[in-house]
Amino acid sequence: MQLGDARTGKLADNITGFGRALRRAGVRVDSSRIALAADAALAVGLERKQDVSAAMEAVLVSREQDRLVFRELFDVYFRNPEIAQKLLSQLLPSAEGKAEPSQRRPRVREALSPQKTFGHQAQPKQEDQKVEFDAAMTASDLQRLKHADFNALSGTEYRLVERLARDIRLPLPSVASRRTRPGARGAQPHWPGMMRSAVRNGGELLELPRLERREQALPLLVLVDVSGSMERYTRLLLAFLHAATRQHRRRDVFAFGTRLTDLTPAFRLADTDEMLAHASQAIEDFAGGTQLGEALHTLRHDHARRLVGRRTLVLIVTDGLDTGEPQELGEALDWLRRRCRRLLWLNPLLRFDGYAPLARGAAELHSHAHGMLAVHNLSKLEDLASGLATLMKR
Repeated sequence: MQLGDARTGKLADNITGFGRALRRAGVRVDSSRIALAADAALAVGLERKQDVSAAMEAVLVSREQDRLVFRELFDVYFRNPEIAQKLLSQLLPSAEGKAEPSQRRPRVREALSPQKTFGHQAQPKQEDQKVEFDAAMTASDLQRLKHADFNALSGTEYRLVERLARDIRLPLPSVASRRTRPGARGAQPHWPGMMRSAVRNGGELLELPRLERREQALPLLVLVDVSGSMERYTRLLLAFLHAATRQHRRRDVFAFGTRLTDLTPAFRLADTDEMLAHASQAIEDFAGGTQLGEALHTLRHDHARRLVGRRTLVLIVTDGLDTGEPQELGEALDWLRRRCRRLLWLNPLLRFDGYAPLARGAAELHSHAHGMLAVHNLSKLEDLASGLATLMKR
C-alpha cells in the first residue's frame, strides 16, 4: 500500500527537487539517478527516515567526498518536526534545518539559497561564460576570494577559484647544465665562433667569443595527498600544477593515499579538465587514509628512475596526517632526501596561526623536508614561486 507522499504523487516531486539541490551543491546527479532514488525510497518504505536516506544515498552518491554533503542536505531538505510527529511516512521539504546557515557546509548553503528567476536574470549560456572574471565580479569580491581558504568556499566559488588558479604561473628554479651555448660571460673560448669572426674581419681577431653553460629547469616530482582530509585541496592543486608547469619537460606526478597512483600520463594531456577526468578514474583510494611511507616504498621500488641524477625538485602536497608507521615513513623520507636536490612540503594546515607539526607523521616529514610552504588560498599559490626560489638558495 502506498501512503503519504507516494500516494499523492508528492514523493516524486520532492525527490526531484532534492536531486536538483544536490546538483547545485556539486554532486553528480542526473535524471536516471533521481528516478532510481524514487524507486529505492519506495522499496525500503517511508516509515523510517534513516532507511530512506541510506537507500537514496546508495544510488545518488558515487564519490566519497559527496557523502557528508548529501547527509547534511538530506537532513535539512526533508525536515518538518511538527508534521513528522503525526505522519512519519511523509517526507515534506522545509526551508529551515536544525543547523544554523553559518554552521552548514558552503556547498549546502549554496544549494539551499534562493535561485535567481528566469527571464532577464537567467543564467548565461556556456559560450557567454568565457568572459573575464573581472567583468562579473567586483574588485572586493576578487580580493576576498584571493585570500579565502579553499575549504571555506561554496560550490560556485570553488569552481571560480579553480579557474583563477589555472592562470597562476610557477617558474621553477633552474641550474646550470653541462651543455653550453655562445655567450658573453662564459669561461671557455668558443673556437669555431672565433675562427668565423676572424675570417669576416680579414684574419683580425676583434672579439673573443665564449661558451657559457645553459640554464635548465630542475626535474620536478610532485606527490599529492588524496586522503579525506585533503579532499577540498587536491582537485584545485592538481589543476593549478597542471596549468602552471605545462611547459616543463621533466614533470612526474603521483597521487598517494593508501597506495601510489601514477598521474604522469594524465598530466601529459593538454586540457586541464580532461586531465582531471582521467586522474579521477585512475585514483582508486580517494578520500581514504594516508600512508606516505608505503607510497614512497612503492616509488623507490618501481619508479626510482624518476629521480634524475639527484637534481630533482620534490614537492609533497599533504597535511601530514599520516596513519602509517613513523619509522617506516622516516626511512622512506631519508632515502628520498638523499636522492633529490630539494624536498619541500606544501602544507595547507599552515593556514592556522601557531601551527606545529606535532603528529608523528607530520613530525617526521618536517624533520626531513628542506622547507615548508602554505598552499591554502590563491594568494599563497601566487607566492609559491618566490618561496621556492628562497628555499633553493639555502
